[in-house]
Amino acid sequence: MMAKEKPRQVANAFYIYSRLFTYVRRYGFALVIAGIASMVYSGVDSWFIYFLKPLLNKGLVEKSHAFLEKAPWLVLSVFFLRGIASFFSNYFIALASRGVIMHLRQDLFAHLQRLPARYYDHSTTGQILSVLLYGVDQVANASADVLTTAIQALFLIIGLVFVMFSISWKLTLLYFVIIPLVTVIMRVASLRIRRLSLGIQDSIAELSHRAEENIEGYKVVRSFEGQAYESEKFNKAARSNRQREMKVVVARTLSVSAVQFITAAALSLTLYIATLDVADSLLTPGGFVAMVAAMLALLKPMKDMAFVQNKLYRGLAGAQSVFELLDEKSEDDTGTQSLTRAKGKIKFSQVSFTYDEDRKVLQDISFTVNPGEVIALVGRSGSGKSTLVSLLPRFYNNYIGEITIDDISIRDYQLKDLRRQFALVSQHVTLFHDTVLKNIAYGQFEKMTEEEIMAAAKASHAMEFIEQLPNGFNSLIGENGVLLSGGQRQRIAIARAILKDAPILILDEATSSLDTESERYIQAALEQLMKNRTTLVIAHRLSTIEHADKIIVMDEGKMIEIGSHEELLGRNGHYAKLYRMQFRDMPYVLEAANEA
Repeated sequence: MMAKEKPRQVANAFYIYSRLFTYVRRYGFALVIAGIASMVYSGVDSWFIYFLKPLLNKGLVEKSHAFLEKAPWLVLSVFFLRGIASFFSNYFIALASRGVIMHLRQDLFAHLQRLPARYYDHSTTGQILSVLLYGVDQVANASADVLTTAIQALFLIIGLVFVMFSISWKLTLLYFVIIPLVTVIMRVASLRIRRLSLGIQDSIAELSHRAEENIEGYKVVRSFEGQAYESEKFNKAARSNRQREMKVVVARTLSVSAVQFITAAALSLTLYIATLDVADSLLTPGGFVAMVAAMLALLKPMKDMAFVQNKLYRGLAGAQSVFELLDEKSEDDTGTQSLTRAKGKIKFSQVSFTYDEDRKVLQDISFTVNPGEVIALVGRSGSGKSTLVSLLPRFYNNYIGEITIDDISIRDYQLKDLRRQFALVSQHVTLFHDTVLKNIAYGQFEKMTEEEIMAAAKASHAMEFIEQLPNGFNSLIGENGVLLSGGQRQRIAIARAILKDAPILILDEATSSLDTESERYIQAALEQLMKNRTTLVIAHRLSTIEHADKIIVMDEGKMIEIGSHEELLGRNGHYAKLYRMQFRDMPYVLEAANEA
């Protein structure tokens, strides 16, 4: 059973506000306009409440015809102004908040490009997408909805209080003895909602992870009849999300209801006092109606402020997740050496590496590759071959020992220059939902001519199927090349490596998904490409690396043998055993090998 994760700590609200302010201040002008418009909007509502006093006193009690004739036009004009103010308030607040969201997403995505491989090893796609989409969306709610409602509600409260004070300051003070109690209720509820919202973030990440796994692996799920199992996992995550959401609903509803009840209680007490004889000298009929209307009108903005604070704290939980990701340490790039094109000499000196403290992957690896040599890495799955070559482009930087290229430590090179020296073709091909042309020229589309791209496609024997596609090089290939066969995807990956023309090649089972005929063609293309380049080949099929200059045999993270194909067979050690296992059903091959 997996250990239960520790609950996330609630970050300091002032710290999050200050971080958000660095994004918000870019839209200061828009927020000023929105604030002025909100003041006008709320001022109109407050004015209308106050207008009830002269409407009753002059219009109904004194029966002033001149006043009654002007009143409809006055109300119409003022509410026309209210509509204009509402538009400007909502538009400019949305402009600012959506701009903040855009910049947050852009910064998050740019930061994801700089995070080390270790971060991706310990995070799921669902967790990352949850922050990038759901977490930022919560900030959007806190920015747009909260700002709009909060500014309008705050100015309306101020306006209504001013109206109440202008009618009777004594009754107004009595009404507002509830403010400390309301503040305490809102504070307690909001802190709880913020803690619960962090849990909702985690449950959304789990939901995203379950859905993403199922969508990507739908063929395996259906082939092994795992639909019920996957549905139960997803349903469990959905139930957990619902429970956490309902806790937020309960906390929010109770706090809003409590605020409304206390406000209504204060209103009732104030109304009772206002109806006593002592109030006769204080309030006219119009003043009494306006006072009651103002008190009743206060219920909605008070409720809105309670709701806004709850929503704001939920937005802060989203912002906390966003800033936690932004604060993740980027890849180390402290190298100062530039490198245009490496000669290709590689040296490992007593290199050890571990992913976790209790799992050592590489132990004391030492060997040298001269420029232009072909080095093959063989061994059982999990012996550390892929990890070894992933250290070269510094996907992992926490290794022990020294790795040099052209006698200079790879830590001393600028990261961008270092990675330009490598072209990778893996058995797990990564393609993008784009055209064939842009997948082959990925990362260098602007620098390459169409002729160069076509030449790379011909060299990898990809032209054979590209010409048969509906739109040729401009055909879309689907997510990760799903519309192509495995062999076709691999040929595009090889074309990409050929086009890059890097001095060091890493071939990780580069021909594993090809049929025999295609493999022969591509093997010839790769042999041509490997000339005058340093090549590291990870292979399970030993027949493909017999002509390598050196073969390194690995087992459990250790280098146990090194030599040419003939030398290793002659030693009759681990490599010879692997070779015999692969060819035990081919006696003529073994016989030829023994004669050699």
